[in-house]
This record gives sequence, C-alpha cells and structure tokens, in this order.
Amino acid sequence: MERPLGTGRRRIGRIVSEQIENGPQPVADPAQPVARRGSRMFAPGEGPMPDPAGAHHERRIRSFQPRRSRVTYGQAEAMLKRWPDWGLDIDGKRVLDLDEMFDGLPVVLEIGFGMGEATAQMAAADPGTGILAVDVHTPGQGNLLGLADRNGLTNVRVANGDAVILLREMLQDASLDGCRVYFPDPWPKARHHKRRLIQPEFLSLLAPRMKSGAVLHCATDWEEYAEQMLEVLSAHPDYENTQADGGYAPRPDFRPLTRFEGQGLDKGHVVHDLLFRRK
Repeated sequence: MERPLGTGRRRIGRIVSEQIENGPQPVADPAQPVARRGSRMFAPGEGPMPDPAGAHHERRIRSFQPRRSRVTYGQAEAMLKRWPDWGLDIDGKRVLDLDEMFDGLPVVLEIGFGMGEATAQMAAADPGTGILAVDVHTPGQGNLLGLADRNGLTNVRVANGDAVILLREMLQDASLDGCRVYFPDPWPKARHHKRRLIQPEFLSLLAPRMKSGAVLHCATDWEEYAEQMLEVLSAHPDYENTQADGGYAPRPDFRPLTRFEGQGLDKGHVVHDLLFRRK
C-alpha cells in the first residue's frame, strides 16, 4: 500500500520499486546507475528522507504539506545520477556554506517548485545566479534534477525538507540574495490560515538570512491570500514594497508562467505578484 510522503522512513528507491512495477524498462546506459524493478534506488541511509528534520524540531508552521507521490523511471534515473552531488536533506544538523556550494554565485532561495519546469527556465536564463530549490515532492525533485542534468544547469541545487528548518538551523545570516515563494498552499479554510507560510513569524525568520536589498518575490492566484500577503509584508519592519503605490507588482519578465498558474488562469483566476525588498 502506498504511504503518504512523510510517514515512516521510506527511501525514494522503495517508492520507485513499488509504484512503477508494471512500467516499461528504459534502455540502460551502462555508464549510469539504473533504477531497476524490485530493487532499492539508494542503499539504506542514502538518498532523500521523507522528513529529514524529524519531530525533534519544533515547528508551528511548515513550508510544505505531505502528499502522495508517483515516480517515473526518468525521475528515478535523475535522482540516482544527480542527488549525491546536487541534492541535500534539510536535517538541521549543519550550517551550509552557500559560497562553496554555488562557487561564489549569488544565491536565491525558492520555496516550493512543483515539477521544477519554471525553476529550470529561470536557472537557464540566469546562469550567474544560484538557485537553492526546496520541496518535498519526490517526482518534482527528480524532474528538476533531470532538467538540470539534461540542460547543463550547474547553478541548481535541490533541498529536500522543510524550508523553515533550513532558514532557522542551516543558513548563515546575509547569505541569500533573494527568495521566491510561488503559489504556496493558500489553506483556504479560516481555521487553517495559521498554517499559511507568508505570515509575520516566517518573515522574521527569513529577514536576517537575506542581504540588504534582497527581494522577496511572492505570487498567488488566491485573492484573499494575496491580500493577507500584502498586509503582513507592508506591516513588517524589515521589508519595503518595491512598488511606489504600495500595491501589487506586474509579473516580472524573469518569472515564467508555471503549470499551476496556467491552470488557474484557465479557470479565470487573477495572479498577484508581490515584490518586497529587505531593508
């Protein structure tokens, strides 16, 4: 039986072997590792973990919501090939040296990248900026690593786990040149609003990790959440709106249309971009 992501300590290889059991086998490249039917992709203790920080880290808010995942052979192959070099678990056990990780490039944190298509497009368009992309969705991790591998995007790193733990435990002050939060979970029910990511507690956690002048870029197609984002960002002492009128920003050219955004536009949703600068 398939378990939701985040339960137990299953590794990606176990998920792959169970969920693509009846799929066609790809043509193997003998120079590369292959995810084989009925075998683990990673040895025990290797590869991304369901929730690497575990329950020992107190979190009132999380940057993710567990969900069920299906992994294709292509995504599995990309994980096998690139996770050891381009992937990391957010376990709260060490402080990252982003200068070393990205060879001195300025670094932007992206929280929640879905299947990674937009992330890959931005990385390709701006190879002089490193992207530390955070998500827990295994197929998305594999897809982004595959896109990065096929297109030579050496400026992308994939982090598995909770961005709240990453910010609190693993990043140095003034280490980020920007942060992107595109289409976070709106948690539409009023009793769940406290679970939303963009709220004063998160903004205060992020602020010291951002360099002065770094931009936090949020986007959502949920009108009420956009209004809340604008309210809490405008009220926070560490950020200032880049828009002279104090409102929403036009979509910047560097932000591609995401798959999720396209679905919303097809339904008549209005997308709001917010760009706030760290003081």
